[in-house]
Amino acid sequence: MRLQLSEKATCNSHGQGSSYFLGWQEYEKNPFDQTRNPQGIIQMGLAENQLSFDLLESWLSENQDIAGFKRNGESIFRELALFQDYHGLPEFKKALVQFMEEIRGNKVSFDPNKIVLTAGATSANETLIFCLAEAGDAILIPTPYYPGFDRDLKWRTGAKIVPIHCTSSNGFRVTACALQQAYQEARNRNLKVKGVLVTNPSNPLGTTMTRAELDLLMDFIIEKQIHLVSDEIYSGTVFSSPNYTSIMEVLLKYEKAEVWDRVHVVYSLSKDLGLPGFRVGAIYSNNDSIVAAATKMSSFGLVSSQTQYFLSALLSDKKFTKNYISENKKRLKKRHALLVSGLQNAGISCLKSNAGLFSWVDMRHLLSSNTFEAEIELWEKIVYDVKLNISPGLSCHCSDPGWFRVCFANMTEETLEIAIRRIKAFVESASRGRDKVISSQRSSKTNSRKKSFSKWVFRLPFHDREAGER
Repeated sequence: MRLQLSEKATCNSHGQGSSYFLGWQEYEKNPFDQTRNPQGIIQMGLAENQLSFDLLESWLSENQDIAGFKRNGESIFRELALFQDYHGLPEFKKALVQFMEEIRGNKVSFDPNKIVLTAGATSANETLIFCLAEAGDAILIPTPYYPGFDRDLKWRTGAKIVPIHCTSSNGFRVTACALQQAYQEARNRNLKVKGVLVTNPSNPLGTTMTRAELDLLMDFIIEKQIHLVSDEIYSGTVFSSPNYTSIMEVLLKYEKAEVWDRVHVVYSLSKDLGLPGFRVGAIYSNNDSIVAAATKMSSFGLVSSQTQYFLSALLSDKKFTKNYISENKKRLKKRHALLVSGLQNAGISCLKSNAGLFSWVDMRHLLSSNTFEAEIELWEKIVYDVKLNISPGLSCHCSDPGWFRVCFANMTEETLEIAIRRIKAFVESASRGRDKVISSQRSSKTNSRKKSFSKWVFRLPFHDREAGER
């Protein structure tokens, strides 16, 4: 007799069936390699920053003692390998908050005692939801949003996500009306709203929130007496204007207000520094109770002492961080421009963006109909025929069919150019196909009219027919 597993182990709420994850599965079956598998699927669904890896490797080659776990030439391997508590190394927390300040133009300051280290932003977001919400409570999130939130915020916590519907009509900006409608929808479903979560810069839009949007969010959470979580893991990827505004900058004017401890920030080194494999995330909050609870919870997903030691040395090198931040932004801007111009040459436009590792691409004109069924049909063609894994808007809960997230920083420039050639060939082929269909339909209609006309003519009396023929 087989023992039955728990409901959590057997439930299907992980989100693995989303087209976002299915595209990854297809890529893994047939990954592109310029030499070994040039006809394979190119991974454009992975928001990973590989553009400045050489800067990290260069620093590493110049600081080999750090990589070898040495301090002043003496091994500290034993010190790092033995037990460390879950509060984290003080020198790393100090270096991390200084890097966060530098990313934000030193307009805000962070207290190392208010930061909680987690194994990546995934763990940070889930931990915050555990702190803020009971199972069945609601978190409001503007659409489109990162597909992984359906897993990160809901699967183990039991929380519900209620979308704040944003549309292409205003560039997917958050409005007061959309906020109120989402809140009312939650109330209509008898859900208790505990907070709003935003990504700024946005994943998948690649845009930064305006000061007006941030002020609107603050007014809203004050009115509703709820929390605000600002996921700012792409804050160091802002490569062009408008300049980035962190929610912490907006919060400065509320320092003595009650809302001061209801705003929380999630950060990570996965995107800004291109180190997702190091699994370094963080929660920052002015709320002592949340910091204490999240610190206890972090024992389920700690950052290794070795990782903390290495990164504390890296981030404490101000010459390196200054050069890295500047050079990384230049490279992102150049790569973004390459993708956008390439798609424009193929007749495809993108939402105007200034941040992130991706573009929000408008393929509505390629849909066979204005439906999400048509979007998935197009997505399947792009994955299986064009051999590009991109993320459909449906997986991001976009309100409008025909939008796709396309990543550009996780590959070489040569690979991106191959991807652009593929999509251009596909669009040209689809256009020729449509032209043939339209031509055939016109021909069919013309022939049909001719046949109808002939039948009508032959039904006329002879003298009428003769007049008509003349």
